[in-house]
Amino acid sequence: MPESGQTTTQGHISSGSPANGVAARRAGLLVTLVLGGLTALPPLSMDMYLPALPAVTEALRSPAATIQLTLTACLAGMALGQLVVGPMSDRWGRRRPLLIGMIVYVAATAVCALAPSAELLIGFRLLQGLAGAAGIVIARAVVRDLYDGVEMARFFSTLMLISGVAPIIAPLIGGQILRITDWRGVFHVLTLIGVLLTVVVWRFLDETLPPERRHVGGVGEALRTMRGLLADRVFTGYMLAGGLAFAALFAYISASPFVVQEIYGASPQTFSLLFGLNSIGLVAVGQVNGKLLVGRVSLDKALGCGLCVILLASVALLLMTSGVFGEVGLVPIAAGLFVLMSAMGLAMPNTNAQALMRTPHAAGSASALLGTSSFLIGAVASPLVGIAGEATAVPMAVVQLVCAAAALTCFLGLCRPWRGHQRKTA
Repeated sequence: MPESGQTTTQGHISSGSPANGVAARRAGLLVTLVLGGLTALPPLSMDMYLPALPAVTEALRSPAATIQLTLTACLAGMALGQLVVGPMSDRWGRRRPLLIGMIVYVAATAVCALAPSAELLIGFRLLQGLAGAAGIVIARAVVRDLYDGVEMARFFSTLMLISGVAPIIAPLIGGQILRITDWRGVFHVLTLIGVLLTVVVWRFLDETLPPERRHVGGVGEALRTMRGLLADRVFTGYMLAGGLAFAALFAYISASPFVVQEIYGASPQTFSLLFGLNSIGLVAVGQVNGKLLVGRVSLDKALGCGLCVILLASVALLLMTSGVFGEVGLVPIAAGLFVLMSAMGLAMPNTNAQALMRTPHAAGSASALLGTSSFLIGAVASPLVGIAGEATAVPMAVVQLVCAAAALTCFLGLCRPWRGHQRKTA
């Protein structure tokens, strides 16, 4: 392993910190590709499977609400897994927990492809999420190891360009897989992707947290660290705002296969194209945030603007789906969802950057709390979108509106951006 602040001749990501990471930044493209692959794993696991949801419902002879629990289980697993992996990475470094998680992810995904019942599929989707959490939480912690301030915000936006490709291509791949095989083929492809990503991590990701910066305590210290983070009102505000915005996003992810295909009659391929278009909007706005806004506009202003747009789009979707404007077709609904998804490109990178800038002393634990809150709130929102059955999109719009309003309330009430705040460094 290379010494801190150095890069190997193979171009590995090496140990570094905001103070001595100049050499590590020279491998910026490799950093982006590897971390982008890790953060792409959750949308791959979720979105490649979306076009197959109606087929799984029919094949396993289960109601749609039960099959939607396969999404909820994976999401809940990713939430809970981060609480374990984040503190582990602060104590033992980033590399070892990540490799263990990736190996378990591959095994669980392979079993999902063989599941004979909805119950077994739900169980192994939970395990898949628990293991896949390692990639999410450690990728954010590595970013915090190597970057700081505005530079970190820009990197999060750049990372969205890579990780954002996953939700664009995943439903398209899923739709094409369904042309040549059944829904089990989706999990076979995910297994192969997991194997390839595990090899890339093993080969190219060196340690970014040197021993002198690691925590030496056990579970008790990890819990005390997390309690201290939650006691920071501003950090908690960003955490809740980001989590609730993600829940509005996940309400769309969970409901859209049934809304677009069952209610508005689109084919799996049309659904995949619309989903990809929405993801392009998210990535494009994320790049505008990173390339044009960061450094010129405060992160809080960009974040507040994103949350307001999400709220307005949610209001429009509720009015359309509830019949206020009469019977509307797929195009107006798709336009509202496009605006909502695109605004996530302002909300998501800026909540992460603002929260992690306050926690250089515990990046793994902070990353775990950020991810866990997002996935847990999303897991709660997911079943609610189908509460009125498959014939109406109103529950989806209601969940999105409530989450968007709550996110903006937490941002304004807890972060109080008009006052400014000092970074918490200890």
